[in-house]
Amino acid sequence: MTKQSAENVEASLRAICSKDAIADVARFFYDGLGETQVLGVGIGRVFPIAKAHAGLPLPEIDRLLDSSFYEVRMAAAAIMDFQARQKTPANALATLYELYLGRHDRLNNWDLVDRAAPYVIGQYLDDKPRDPLYDLASSPDPWRRRTAIVATYYFIRKGDLHDTFAICARLAGDQHDMVQKAIGSWVRTAGEADRDRLKTFLTENRTHLSATAIRMATEKLSVEEKAFFRAKSSRS
Repeated sequence: MTKQSAENVEASLRAICSKDAIADVARFFYDGLGETQVLGVGIGRVFPIAKAHAGLPLPEIDRLLDSSFYEVRMAAAAIMDFQARQKTPANALATLYELYLGRHDRLNNWDLVDRAAPYVIGQYLDDKPRDPLYDLASSPDPWRRRTAIVATYYFIRKGDLHDTFAICARLAGDQHDMVQKAIGSWVRTAGEADRDRLKTFLTENRTHLSATAIRMATEKLSVEEKAFFRAKSSRS
């Protein structure tokens, strides 16, 4: 049986790292690496290691989040996601939720957020007031704002679209590219369930949204509708 420890997760990643992969992996880190380092493990190769350590105790996940290495923190996010999907008892899901929010400074890239937010944050809030998402949407940190949007995927898949459109409307004028891209992608997904609501959202917010968000949001509309909404964007 694979030993469930933070050291073993990192050792498994180091065993498959490659200096040749460092530049390719680093390009996924949006805001520049800063203090973050890269081992050189393709992100798709991180997930099998995370799955093999899906039983990692919470303190050990916390230790992974302390790492300066991007792939190690991605493993932590993936392990949280795996645990949240495993019919986790309510108290265990609550501790994952608290860990995610308490260490959000370490979940500081778009893919770290996207991996864990739907099931760790969205699932936890499914039967609770959604106020924490609106608090996140008001954060000066763009990754917390992205969490506010991305977490609603859990609701979308159940046909609950309100918070996706409401939060995206609140953030329509956001200046961060990865928040705008989250808006475009998530309202498009919600729009697959309610096309009219998507078009209403675009009509009401098109002058605030970036051209990128509008392009993403309209990908599944008709040619005529795409042309109409994309022509109305006033942002680059």
